[in-house]
Amino acid sequence: MTIRALPTHLVNQIAAGEVVERPASVVKELAENSLDAGAGKITVEVERGGRRLMRVRDDGLGIPEDELALALSSHATSKIQSLEDLEGVASLGFRGEALPSIASVSRLSLSSRTPESDSGFRLVGEGEGYQGPEPCGMPPGTVVEVRDLFFNTPARRKFIRTDKTEFGHIDELVKRLALGRMDVAFELFHDGRAIRRLPAAGSEEARDRRVGLVCGEAFLDSALGVETRTGAFRLHGWVARPTFSRSQADLQYFFVNGRLVRDRLVAHAVRQAYRDVLYHGRHPAYVLMLELDPHRVDVNVHPQKTEVRFRDGRAVHDFLFSSLNRMLADTRAGHESRHAAGSSPGAMQWAGGGQSGASGDRQGQSPVQEGRSQAPLGLGWQTSAGRQAGAGSGTVRDDMDRYRDLVAGQSGGETGQSGEESGEIPPLGFALAQIHGIYILAQNARGLIIVDMHAAHERIVYERMKNGWTEDRVRSQSLLVPETLSVSDREARACERHQEDLERLGFELVPSGPQSLLVRAVPTLLASSDAGQLVRDVLSDLVELGESRRVDSAIDEILSTAACHGSVRANRKLTVPEMDGLLRDMERTERSDQCNHGRPTWVQLDMKSLDRLFLRGQ
Repeated sequence: MTIRALPTHLVNQIAAGEVVERPASVVKELAENSLDAGAGKITVEVERGGRRLMRVRDDGLGIPEDELALALSSHATSKIQSLEDLEGVASLGFRGEALPSIASVSRLSLSSRTPESDSGFRLVGEGEGYQGPEPCGMPPGTVVEVRDLFFNTPARRKFIRTDKTEFGHIDELVKRLALGRMDVAFELFHDGRAIRRLPAAGSEEARDRRVGLVCGEAFLDSALGVETRTGAFRLHGWVARPTFSRSQADLQYFFVNGRLVRDRLVAHAVRQAYRDVLYHGRHPAYVLMLELDPHRVDVNVHPQKTEVRFRDGRAVHDFLFSSLNRMLADTRAGHESRHAAGSSPGAMQWAGGGQSGASGDRQGQSPVQEGRSQAPLGLGWQTSAGRQAGAGSGTVRDDMDRYRDLVAGQSGGETGQSGEESGEIPPLGFALAQIHGIYILAQNARGLIIVDMHAAHERIVYERMKNGWTEDRVRSQSLLVPETLSVSDREARACERHQEDLERLGFELVPSGPQSLLVRAVPTLLASSDAGQLVRDVLSDLVELGESRRVDSAIDEILSTAACHGSVRANRKLTVPEMDGLLRDMERTERSDQCNHGRPTWVQLDMKSLDRLFLRGQ
């Protein structure tokens, strides 16, 4: 066959095959053009799930009359002019092929008016050609109508699903765009019915409200606010506490410079940050925005721009992991999320929804813990005889006296002042009783606290063991019989390049050939594991991500199992001082909102919830 240039309409249809997958793909391209044009409001109207009509209207800068025809030609764009622009793309779209590709497989109408113009102008196209431009009345901005998608390509039309399915994809797209651009108002109509109205969100409260409308109030109530900056990176947004996990990865939104992306490196960093606070098979929920210099990320690696490539992937991975891991470590029992105070009154608060308050810093002791010595098994506290409590502190006897004052309405002669008013009630309150040897009941300023004592103590023991085993993580144990391991060229090069990192993790790996390694030593705690498979997993991470946390994960699993077996079991009778000691430990232990397996360790029932249970006030 001879080589020949393809006709323009066929080139556009091939491009459409990459850009236009379904009706939602059309809405995505048109809405992103509107955002790049500086729109403050975008309205999307759809009929029959996009099969019959998709109309995207904005109030952006508009297109001058003499550029309308050019906008429908291939590789024409206002967004890049030089190679430098291409290497630092700051817009959502830039290739200039979306409009001609969409026009080649639909009946398209493009109307636009600039703020300086007295009227708008319209182009109408069908398949290959177009007519116009002709004057039309309209406010400043742009309106694109796409009718009868794939009318001239029946084979593609067969792959369009039901109206409900296709509209679901469009609705999800609008939600993503609304999360990525809080400063823009969005409206979505389906078959003439308003589905979403999202006003522009300029304040923190308005942004929280938009997140609640898109992701649900349950997500917002459990969300932790993220705001951190390190060098060239800034991360902000919302992440749900581990107890608000999902069976699917359906509530994960990650934006890079305003662009929603699906990236393996990002997903791995987030998963590692959550690794010891989730059930196996559960997924975290988050809305996160990463901002960095556009020159440090390549967005031109996928036709639909849903994937990116970072210039320094390891730095991005480390920044994401350390930021989220540090924030999750501070989810301690009794500390409410940033949004919990705005949740509906009278609602049951799960772990993390309790009253906020100081509970002592990480290394120090909280006021209610000073003047106590630890009881056997690391559980509970008992009074140190003869020890004088410092200012603002007290012994177990002091705590119990204060608790009795709260219940009986007596405070050593000072009537009329409650513990809440004097600021002496800890976030998890004081223990009342134990139920069936499993749950602890406690009273705090808001109402009733219920604690799963095994789950809570399991987390406390686990965090202590992790801190205690820090040095052992780098100790090595030589194998009695060194194991020969076959590896790929890339894995062998990764081993050579990261030799110091591997030694720091406790491995001794020696090249024994071009594609083989000799495993002579492994980390002490993992001596009984499958050394070959562990090394392969570590090398795989080093090849793909430039680092590996496989050893940390494996050791943490061992410690988690040991903590589970070493923590207080069900039916163990605890004294009230022991229960109070457990509550104080929870308040100062990292990640104590949930056990090692992701289950909540405590629940708050406020007074309105209790009143509702007994129909009080009704």
